[in-house]
Amino acid sequence: MDLKSKIRVIPDFPKEGISFKDITTLLSDKDAFAETIEVLADAVKGYDFDYIAGIEARGFIIGAPLAIKLNKGFLPIRKPGKLPGKVIQESYDLEYGSNTIEMDSEALKPGDRVVILDDLLATGGTAVAATKLVESTGAVVAAVGFFVELTELKGMEMLSDYETFSVLKYDK
Repeated sequence: MDLKSKIRVIPDFPKEGISFKDITTLLSDKDAFAETIEVLADAVKGYDFDYIAGIEARGFIIGAPLAIKLNKGFLPIRKPGKLPGKVIQESYDLEYGSNTIEMDSEALKPGDRVVILDDLLATGGTAVAATKLVESTGAVVAAVGFFVELTELKGMEMLSDYETFSVLKYDK
């Protein structure tokens, strides 16, 4: 199945000059969504890991069903103030400002192996912050993966210390 054809491209969103890759149309197609999970399962089959950590919010949508399929645990990496209990935080810079992500401080223990997953890689800031969160617990980042990669933005370069993968690539 041509999964790229199932992704809607919205010009000038969220600002002029950006060509937004919207996976909503893919997710609403049950066959394309199922194929997405199959393709991601194939992409991670060579890695040794215990958990998938999905980055809010679309990383949850693809990460949770993948974790079920592979009989792995799932961990949410969330925006601030969304998780109960004791959390750990990591801040990172964006093109225009900064942001913070959080994870349950007791979700991982030293030696646990984690695949970090998100729907899209742009500049890589969020993914790098996620690797720091995972590693701060003593867990190991087995790989960092994305369904879509915007290659022009060179986000993979920020993740050069890790095993990485992406399924679909866009130049722009």
